Amino acid sequence: MQPTYFDHAATSPMRAVAIEAYVKHADKLNPGAAYAAGRRARSVLDDAREQIAALLGADPIEVIFTASGTEADNLAIQGLFSAASSSRVVTSPLEHPAVAETVRALEAEVDYLGVDRSGHVVDFSALDTPAAVVTCMMANNETGAIQPIEEIAARAAATKSPMHVDAVQAVGKLEIDFHALGITTLAASAHKFGGPRGTGFLLARRSPAPSAILHGGGQERGIRPGTVDVAAAAATAAALQEAYDEREAEHTRVQRLRDRLESEICRQVDDVVINSREPVLPSHLHVSFPGADGDSLIMLLDSLGISASTGSACHSGVSRRSETLEAMGLTLDEGIGSLRLSLGPTTTEEDVSAFSAEIADVVQRARLAGQR
Repeated sequence: MQPTYFDHAATSPMRAVAIEAYVKHADKLNPGAAYAAGRRARSVLDDAREQIAALLGADPIEVIFTASGTEADNLAIQGLFSAASSSRVVTSPLEHPAVAETVRALEAEVDYLGVDRSGHVVDFSALDTPAAVVTCMMANNETGAIQPIEEIAARAAATKSPMHVDAVQAVGKLEIDFHALGITTLAASAHKFGGPRGTGFLLARRSPAPSAILHGGGQERGIRPGTVDVAAAAATAAALQEAYDEREAEHTRVQRLRDRLESEICRQVDDVVINSREPVLPSHLHVSFPGADGDSLIMLLDSLGISASTGSACHSGVSRRSETLEAMGLTLDEGIGSLRLSLGPTTTEEDVSAFSAEIADVVQRARLAGQR
């Protein structure tokens, strides 16, 4: 049985160009060293930094390599909050735990942007008052909803409030111009666009810059001290370059597959709720099957060689409505019986056919399990 993978939002297989770049530079030594081997490593690191900056509309000095998107979110939010005189934070109720839990840990005064049933921010009134940090994701990890970042950023700028954007799901899929957005920081994770796991980066303006929350040797402008993994940085840049080179064609291809997948689900299963609504990433399809048990959906699909998720990968296996779905107004019944299908570079027509052939029976059995 050929495995069918619909969980690219959790992690996407590493691209061949990224593997090649990683292997090529795996022998590189400390880029901070003054001797020849160190200078060679630094040259590779500088090239990766420049390549990422050029793709995302940033300056090379603004690219800070991290160990993950989660670390990048933490460095930005904690660092900007620490640098501010205010104790107020504005965020959305849709954020990934990397942002939501970080905001909670600040013990700040928190105000939330209002969202609608489609999972998009629609109420911007919390932005009318200055804040230490404004933070909102660019695209939701569960539904794929693309947020009105330009408007949020403009309103934050009007009150001189620093803004952080969690762009983990968006980088490699959407056109991003860091400088044009006028935001302060932006987080990305390499394995979401086919780079290595355990690597991410933060785009951080020179001013206002996040205060250091980690302390050490002063690497990466002191924002993220520690010896940088040169091979991982090179692999990240290679993966991002290919993702953007293929972006337009891949957008069209994946959207066509997603639309076919949605059509097949609605044709074969009664009482389906589609939670991914435009504007949305072409890669995401979030659906609810009221009355179904979410864990049963995942286990039944897994037994057929189909990988999917009940929501955020960080919350998989937990039988409860996610905070995102709750904020959108889904009932408990709808939230628990939800399924996130996320497509990517390896998704094929055959994958859609394999899923479509099984979904009606899977939902029927999961609904029976939900009645127990």
